[in-house]
Formats: sequence, structure tokens, C-alpha cells
Amino acid sequence: MQAHTWILVADGARARLFETDPQDTEHLHEIQDFANSAAEARANELETDNLGRFYGKGERNQAHTAEPHEDPVQHATRKFTHDLGSFLDHACEQHRYEKLFVVAPPKMLGALRQSMKDETRQSVDREIAKDISWLNERDIEAYVKGALSLH
Repeated sequence: MQAHTWILVADGARARLFETDPQDTEHLHEIQDFANSAAEARANELETDNLGRFYGKGERNQAHTAEPHEDPVQHATRKFTHDLGSFLDHACEQHRYEKLFVVAPPKMLGALRQSMKDETRQSVDREIAKDISWLNERDIEAYVKGALSLH
């Protein structure tokens, strides 16, 4: 039995996973929809505590606030991307697909590459740096078929 091809269409807020079925090459089938609800929230809605404080050897051992290296939205997006990478790694290890195509904005493509294991990165057949995650399923299918020559 021939393995399926997976197409990941993602941005920082949403990722949709489609597959082609060797017996039905006319249509893509959505098999998973991932949402990062934190990406839509404002940073101050996600913060739960005040800034951390530390005491150093500065003037009279006064406390200073520690600024975070990333805001809560960036943190949530990084975690979302990491979770996507882990999902794809696990699926790759289980041989659930033969080829993987990724369609995402350039920044998301880079983040996904970093979140995947080497074996998963090697299974990526093509990448397209474009944000189409907001399109409906029919328009995504039309775009992907044209761009990746999936007929």
C-alpha cells in the first residue's frame, strides 16, 4: 500500500493538516486542525504575574525587575510551533506519510524547521513561503494542487 502525502498549511495562529489518498487523488482531506488561541490574544491578556525581581550587587542591593526575553504571545507561538514539530516527528516515526509539503509564511517555516527532528526535516519534499491558512478548504486545495502539481 502506498503511503499518503501530507500537506501542512500553517501560520502562527492556526495549522491545518491535509493528506492525499492514493485512491482519491482528486481531493485533499483535512485530517487535523491545530489552533493557537493565544496568538489572537493581546500580550497583556496572557500575563498573569508582575515582572520577576532579582537582587544584585548594584546600588545598595536594590531590587530590579527582569524583563522577559519574549512576550507571552511570542512564547505561546513558539510553544505552538514546537507542538506542531513534535506531532510531525511522531507521525514521521510511525511512517504515517511518505512526503510532507509545508505552506507557511517565511518566519513560520523557519520556526517549524527548528522544531523538527532531522528525519522529519528530510521528509519535507517542498516548502512554499506563503500564508494561505485563512483560506477555506476548497481554495487551499486549489492553491496546493496548482503550486505543488498534485493532480
